[in-house]
Amino acid sequence: MSINNKETSSTAASDPLAYTTPERLVQDFASRGLVVLAPESLGIPTEIHDRIYEQEKKAYHDRKPVTPSSIPDVLKVLNAPGLVAACNQLVGKNWAIVPFTHNASFTSGSHDQHWHKDDNGPYNSRKQRHHQAVQIEMLYYPQTVREDMGPTATIPYSHYWTYNHEENHDNFAGADHLDFNYPLSHMEREPVSGPDSKYGIDDIINRRTAHDVRMREAVTNTGWPLVQQFEAAPLRAGSVILYSHNMFHRGNHRRDNSGTWRDNPRFMWRFWLYRTTDTISSGSAPDEINWNSLGVDPLTSIDLSEAGEDVTAVWRYHHFWMKTGQTPPPHPSVSGISSEEREKEADRLFEQLRARNDEAEPARIGAAYRLASIGDSALAVRLLGRALYTERESVRRAATYGLIAVGPDATHTFLEAANSPIKWVRKAGVYGLGDISPLNDEVLEAVAARLQDDPSVYVRSVAAGTLGCLGRRAIATHIGESLVPACLDALVQSLAREENRLCMSKAQGRSIKFARPTDDCDVCEGGGVDFGLERFKPVRSAVRENALWSIVILCSHSAEIIGSALETTIGALKKVLRDDKNVICVGFAMDALNRLASLHPEDGKSFPLIEGLQKNLLSILGDLPIRSWEALVRGGLSAESLFAFKKPD
Repeated sequence: MSINNKETSSTAASDPLAYTTPERLVQDFASRGLVVLAPESLGIPTEIHDRIYEQEKKAYHDRKPVTPSSIPDVLKVLNAPGLVAACNQLVGKNWAIVPFTHNASFTSGSHDQHWHKDDNGPYNSRKQRHHQAVQIEMLYYPQTVREDMGPTATIPYSHYWTYNHEENHDNFAGADHLDFNYPLSHMEREPVSGPDSKYGIDDIINRRTAHDVRMREAVTNTGWPLVQQFEAAPLRAGSVILYSHNMFHRGNHRRDNSGTWRDNPRFMWRFWLYRTTDTISSGSAPDEINWNSLGVDPLTSIDLSEAGEDVTAVWRYHHFWMKTGQTPPPHPSVSGISSEEREKEADRLFEQLRARNDEAEPARIGAAYRLASIGDSALAVRLLGRALYTERESVRRAATYGLIAVGPDATHTFLEAANSPIKWVRKAGVYGLGDISPLNDEVLEAVAARLQDDPSVYVRSVAAGTLGCLGRRAIATHIGESLVPACLDALVQSLAREENRLCMSKAQGRSIKFARPTDDCDVCEGGGVDFGLERFKPVRSAVRENALWSIVILCSHSAEIIGSALETTIGALKKVLRDDKNVICVGFAMDALNRLASLHPEDGKSFPLIEGLQKNLLSILGDLPIRSWEALVRGGLSAESLFAFKKPD
């Protein structure tokens, strides 16, 4: 049942939820940003979900940690053939899981979260937000979820729009907010339902509490097209939701009898998935979709005929990109217009690109994508390139996405931007190179220079992520593939230079939501976690973590591609495992080594380093006090290996 800005009572509880069909998967994800997989589509026995739920409920009652290693059937869900096939379409084969980052169960109860996007780096950190499907989120529900059990609240069709963050301290710490005053006014701390709630049962059931009103108004007040609150329920046990990492969402309070909560808890597992491979289609292009003729969205009941061209231009690009890995051709509507008409339309879109205020975010982004598809890449690059240098972040952001949508023809513009004296322009430039540029000597040199000596931690961390994106695309296209070892060399050298710092929340003595930039670091590096282990400390490094994220991507390919960088890469990863106090860095390093050993055993060429790694991998992992099993099993390690360790993680 969808909750679409209406005061809905339980009378609609019998309405079925429309699960996503395979033929609509990519189309719906590109437009809506959210798809729902039915339990039977996963291809695993349904009794697995019952076992997971009962084991989790026991651990919950016993106040014991709930992890994939303590409930190993969850690993079977992650490798379920139907789930893997769906994720392969959205984020490519051999997709990875961010380690030690919220990969655990969440229980619904009496409180609401505020509307937010999740951290777009590991655990309360910030990096660039890819519009392309580079990172997505997976939610798994081992039990039935009724409409009154606190189903996850989301805002479909919101994933391409956001707010400024570069010098906006409300959004400094990774998670962008719709209504930052909600936590500032301590409403997050107030129980909306349950025995301590101040509201009457009728107001709770019918969504009339001040909290419910505040949540609805936060969505309505954006002024963005199509966006409405959607609660994903009812769900059958074993359902999976996949949504864009950029989608606004929140935890939701329960509305049923709180006396039943202990015996009937609502659990949700969350995993962050990211792309390690690109698929470049050499076949025929996908058919053009008339987005406005699709009628009413069967999941959210939103009428897609109301989507304007600013919206559908974005959908068109990302549908084509997920299907082919390439930039779509110019929009068919511009094929017959004259040069004069094209120039006039481009000038109009350029003015629209500079529209003011937050509600104009879709208009700005839409104008940028429409310029990219106007049928004259030189014209588009010239105008979008001008916008890239504006003082307004919202315009720079739109211009960056528009230049990415142009494709490789925007490379020179991004190269110039990467060498700008303006930090925010350098960040946009080095980010754009990662999303569309071919890997060549000039591009590699520009990105490596930013990684090596840019004074901004933010720019260096974006450069570290860009090297993984460049290498991933080079391997898929075979353009610049010989430079992949040089990408790894630059990343390894970065690990030797960059240092962890005490996490910002502890260093500043405040909640991570209120962390601020410092003389040492101009980007949020997140809250630290040590899992109560002496080996680790609450330290972070955005650059180290992004460098290792990229190394995981490149290590998801064959040793032959890694070539001359293989020995130094393995050595650097082992050093991280041995010495690094940052558990997230260690999680990435163990996944990278695991992928080298496990993903390509069928390679015909013999590599002694890989053979040695395969022989010693369990011993290497055994020397660690903790392991990210969800990431390791996705990276090719068998789930049975879990039982080789006496103490489960």
